Amino acid sequence: MVGYDPKAKSESPTPEEAALAGSAGGMVTRALISPFDVIKIRFQLQIERVSSRRREGKYWGIIQASRSIYSEEGLSAFWKGHIPAQLLSMCFGAVQFVSFEFLTKMVHKSTPYDSQTPGAHFVCGGLAACSATVACQPLDTLRTRFAAQGEPKVYSNLRYAVSTMWRTEGPVAFYRGLSPTLVAVFPYAGLQFFFYNVFKQLLAPPPKSRDSGGNMRSLICGSGAGMISKTLTYPFDLFKKRLQVGGFENARSHFGQVRTYTGLIDCAVQIVKEEGIRGCFKGLSPSLLKAALSTGFTFFWYEFFLDVLCNIREKREGQKER
Repeated sequence: MVGYDPKAKSESPTPEEAALAGSAGGMVTRALISPFDVIKIRFQLQIERVSSRRREGKYWGIIQASRSIYSEEGLSAFWKGHIPAQLLSMCFGAVQFVSFEFLTKMVHKSTPYDSQTPGAHFVCGGLAACSATVACQPLDTLRTRFAAQGEPKVYSNLRYAVSTMWRTEGPVAFYRGLSPTLVAVFPYAGLQFFFYNVFKQLLAPPPKSRDSGGNMRSLICGSGAGMISKTLTYPFDLFKKRLQVGGFENARSHFGQVRTYTGLIDCAVQIVKEEGIRGCFKGLSPSLLKAALSTGFTFFWYEFFLDVLCNIREKREGQKER
């Protein structure tokens, strides 16, 4: 079970084990879901309507966008920005799960509340994700810019991107979109941990039965939790992406119309005014696919790697006792 469990037969994971498991889980998950992320970002940044019925912009559907990106930019385009994305996933996974394990343990030891309730997981999950977001926001901005650029490329590599952004836009450029990110990430991550906890309890095997499907259950529970939480908080993710490419308009010009926003409220108002409420949900379809796979695999691989690390530790301790 994710989070501190006082009833668990084995010892709780150490911070190092949680960090390693979170990093490894994030790395594997990122490699698998990167194509969906690239398509989602392209949809989010398109001003024109994303609709197969009214084809106004460059992209109007998942299959069409996939074909267009592949024919124009090649297969590698689906992994654009993969290096900063991998660094982001590994950093975020490590900080988030270490924080979550620490916070749930504090809830058990310092408050009268049960650390394994959905409510405790909502609060601890949201706070853990906020701490990870602040630590990893520069990598998220870099990932978005790499995924958003077409051909010819504005940034040839990660080092050039960092130096160019620092020189032309200043350090604040790396934290563009932080406010909507924090507003969205607390309920989003909180709901992920909340529903994951609920689904795990609903699908828990009977007490006396042999639990042979633990990892698959983690995948299913994580996928359901990811889809629900993503749908409820999606507009903030879109606002974040629009703000992150501020000052990057020239590289976006050949994709269609571009807009400049002064802040979160201005961004939300302009989108609703020009694109309607549906504009706040552009890219939701690939995003739901990504959320189902991403969240499901994140919890699946985290628990998998954590089990491996804990088993290694227990074997070493057993050998020492002998």
